Amino acid sequence: MKILGIGVDIENVERFRWLNIKNDSRFLNKIYAKEELKYCFSKKNPAPHLAARFAGKEAVIKAMNGISNKKLSVNDIIIINTDSGAPAVKVPNAVSRDLSIHISFSHCEDKAVAFAVIQAN
Repeated sequence: MKILGIGVDIENVERFRWLNIKNDSRFLNKIYAKEELKYCFSKKNPAPHLAARFAGKEAVIKAMNGISNKKLSVNDIIIINTDSGAPAVKVPNAVSRDLSIHISFSHCEDKAVAFAVIQAN
C-alpha cells in the first residue's frame, strides 16, 4: 500500500481541562461525537483523552491535505476504539472509500500527541 499522507499534532492538555466541568456543552458537541464523549468522560481524568482525540482529528486533517477534494473539519472525523482498544478513524465514505487511515496517539499529564498515516487501498 502506498502512503499518501502523514499528519501530526500536539495539544496542550490544559486547554481541555475546563471541558471536564460538564460533557453536554455546545462546544463539546460541535467537536466530538457522542461515542467519543462517552469514552473520554468514562475516564477519571477526561482532559488528556479529549486532547488526544482532538490532536488525532487535526493529524487526520493534515494527512488528508491534498488527497481529497472534500475539506474535512474536526466534526467530520470520529475516533473510536476497536474491541482491542486500538484507536480507529471514521470519516465520511466519500472521503475514505479508497483509503486506509491509521492513527496513533499518546498523552501525559500536560501534552497529547497524535500521528496519522493515510494509505491507498
